[in-house]
Amino acid sequence: MAGGGGGGGAAPPPKQDELHPHPVKDQLPNISYCITSPPPWPEAILLGFQHFLVMLGTTVIIPTALVPQMGGGNDEKARVVQTLLFVAGLNTLFQTFFGTRLPAVIGGSYTFVVPTISIILAGRYSNEPDPHEKFLRIMRGTQGALIVASTLQIIVGFSGLWRNVTRFLSPLSAVPLVALAGFGLYELGFPGVAKCVEIGLPQIILLVIFSQYIPHAIHAEKPVFDRFAVLFTVTIVWLYAYLLTVGGAYRHAAPKTQLHCRTDRSGLVGGAPWIRVPYPFQWGAPTFDAGEAFAMMAASFVALVESTGTFIAVSRYASATPVPPSVLSRGIGWQGIGILLDGLFGTANGSSVSVENAGLLALTRVGSRRVVQISAGFMIFFSILGKFGAVFASIPAPIFAALYCLFFAYVGAAGLSFLQFCNLNSFRTKFILGFSVFMGLSVPQYFNEYTAVAGYGPVHTGARWFNDIINVTFSSKPFVAGFMAFFLDNTLHRHDHATRRDRGYHWWDRFRSFRTDTRSEEFYSLPFNLNKFFPSV
Repeated sequence: MAGGGGGGGAAPPPKQDELHPHPVKDQLPNISYCITSPPPWPEAILLGFQHFLVMLGTTVIIPTALVPQMGGGNDEKARVVQTLLFVAGLNTLFQTFFGTRLPAVIGGSYTFVVPTISIILAGRYSNEPDPHEKFLRIMRGTQGALIVASTLQIIVGFSGLWRNVTRFLSPLSAVPLVALAGFGLYELGFPGVAKCVEIGLPQIILLVIFSQYIPHAIHAEKPVFDRFAVLFTVTIVWLYAYLLTVGGAYRHAAPKTQLHCRTDRSGLVGGAPWIRVPYPFQWGAPTFDAGEAFAMMAASFVALVESTGTFIAVSRYASATPVPPSVLSRGIGWQGIGILLDGLFGTANGSSVSVENAGLLALTRVGSRRVVQISAGFMIFFSILGKFGAVFASIPAPIFAALYCLFFAYVGAAGLSFLQFCNLNSFRTKFILGFSVFMGLSVPQYFNEYTAVAGYGPVHTGARWFNDIINVTFSSKPFVAGFMAFFLDNTLHRHDHATRRDRGYHWWDRFRSFRTDTRSEEFYSLPFNLNKFFPSV
């Protein structure tokens, strides 16, 4: 240690290492279990169940919003939730075995909701008097659109086209993309909690106490409270919500309050069959419409960009090295197959990487692949045993929104953490970072606000498919921010040697190709010697 002794009575000069900034880390330290090291089985099963619980939120919220508009009742809603769960389980298994091999859960995606609503409002369904028949016809329409839209991700992913795009991604352009993949979902956080504050707020407070304060207070040998914080707190708050419901606290409340607060209002337990295996074309043969397919393709492209950001966050929290572009491309291809399965089974919704589960990796500090594969097993199991799955699915939505407040924040923080590779004292960095984050928040804000007031997007021409394409693309915060940052970062004098260092590009050089860093083999190589047949470049 260089550091001379101080003069008599004077404070000693600071030691050398205190003046150094924190060292840059390729892999996130302090993770208990990384991708390839599974926890012991009992713990892994509990952690897997925790992942299943967390992904249930989105899985239930989306059909709850869409199915009644499509003309379906509780029975249809329960079946759609089951199908969505089943396909999510399959997709998660595919992604963890053959895709990026990251511990990423592939679940429902809010990006696809706008084109789906557009299909619901299409003129050709409005004259159908029978609600069930109307539901089936709309469902088949969404299936056709999803099947066509999936080809976009399959081609872009497996052709290696996405690999050639992500090669140009630097830590600087990854920051707005990954940060807004988390922070951009702020509308699903506290606004959801506030729908029933007496349940949502205790959930946030307890989650923070269990995961952050208690472990420091009791100095336990094993991390129990922080690792299983979700299981503990959701059980406590769900029980409390149940007691409020049974005790008649909401007997005279407004119908809306009852819907959000009561534990018996989801209609899923009654609507769900005891045992039912979802199968392809269960709603009939898909119907195809060119305009709707184009709108769904736009959503598919936006989901592809958002998922890339979430994959990068997942790799960080799994303590893996940065994802090689060829592996990202392979993951996107498999996600395309996931959307194809969504279309074949009929989930009324596309798939993308679950942001909340990426945040859960950070909370538990367990980035093990096996844990996520176990959670996929739970998804498939509970989707077939309908009644049991429906019990968990009837957890009030504000509880999930409270979880999102923490998990989306973690993913956003993963994005900000890539700033450690960039030079923050460079004006070029400041411009790209500030401008892309600001526009990424500001542009979708305009689109969403306009839509909320007028009932349709700012682009309102006669061609509905064109409106959807523009409105969907610019309503996504990570897409706008990521696109701006990527464009500016690759066009503003990037060949300058100093610029290369400022944007952190040199830190990721060894991960640009699969072969150049030996750790890529450990984290991302395919199972069963498949690398021989599908080489990663």
